[in-house]
Amino acid sequence: MADKKTVFVAFAIEDERQRDFLKGQSLGPRSPYEFIDMSVKEPYDSGWKDRVRTRIRRSDGVIVLVSKNSLTSSGQKWEMQCAKEEGKPIRGIWAYSSDRTVIAGVSTVAWSDVNISSFIDSL
Repeated sequence: MADKKTVFVAFAIEDERQRDFLKGQSLGPRSPYEFIDMSVKEPYDSGWKDRVRTRIRRSDGVIVLVSKNSLTSSGQKWEMQCAKEEGKPIRGIWAYSSDRTVIAGVSTVAWSDVNISSFIDSL
């Protein structure tokens, strides 16, 4: 079996439950990937940014949970910018079936096992 892929998850703190659902998908014993994130209530100190950048550098790619909350989440915006600066593949996944928020520069698809798996497989 190949090494596990590491996928960084960028999300707005208001969407923490959706992040938990996403991470739950990687808990199976045969799952070939793991999700990591840096959820904090106050993503503003420089130490947090340094730790996030290190984690994104170590990741194979980044999944962005996209919702209306993404538009006002400074931490999530910074994580997306960091991922772009580090040249990491980014895939947006809509966090809710009833919310189709668009983030400029992020290709976003519906949340499904196929869409998530195909992105991870492409890394």
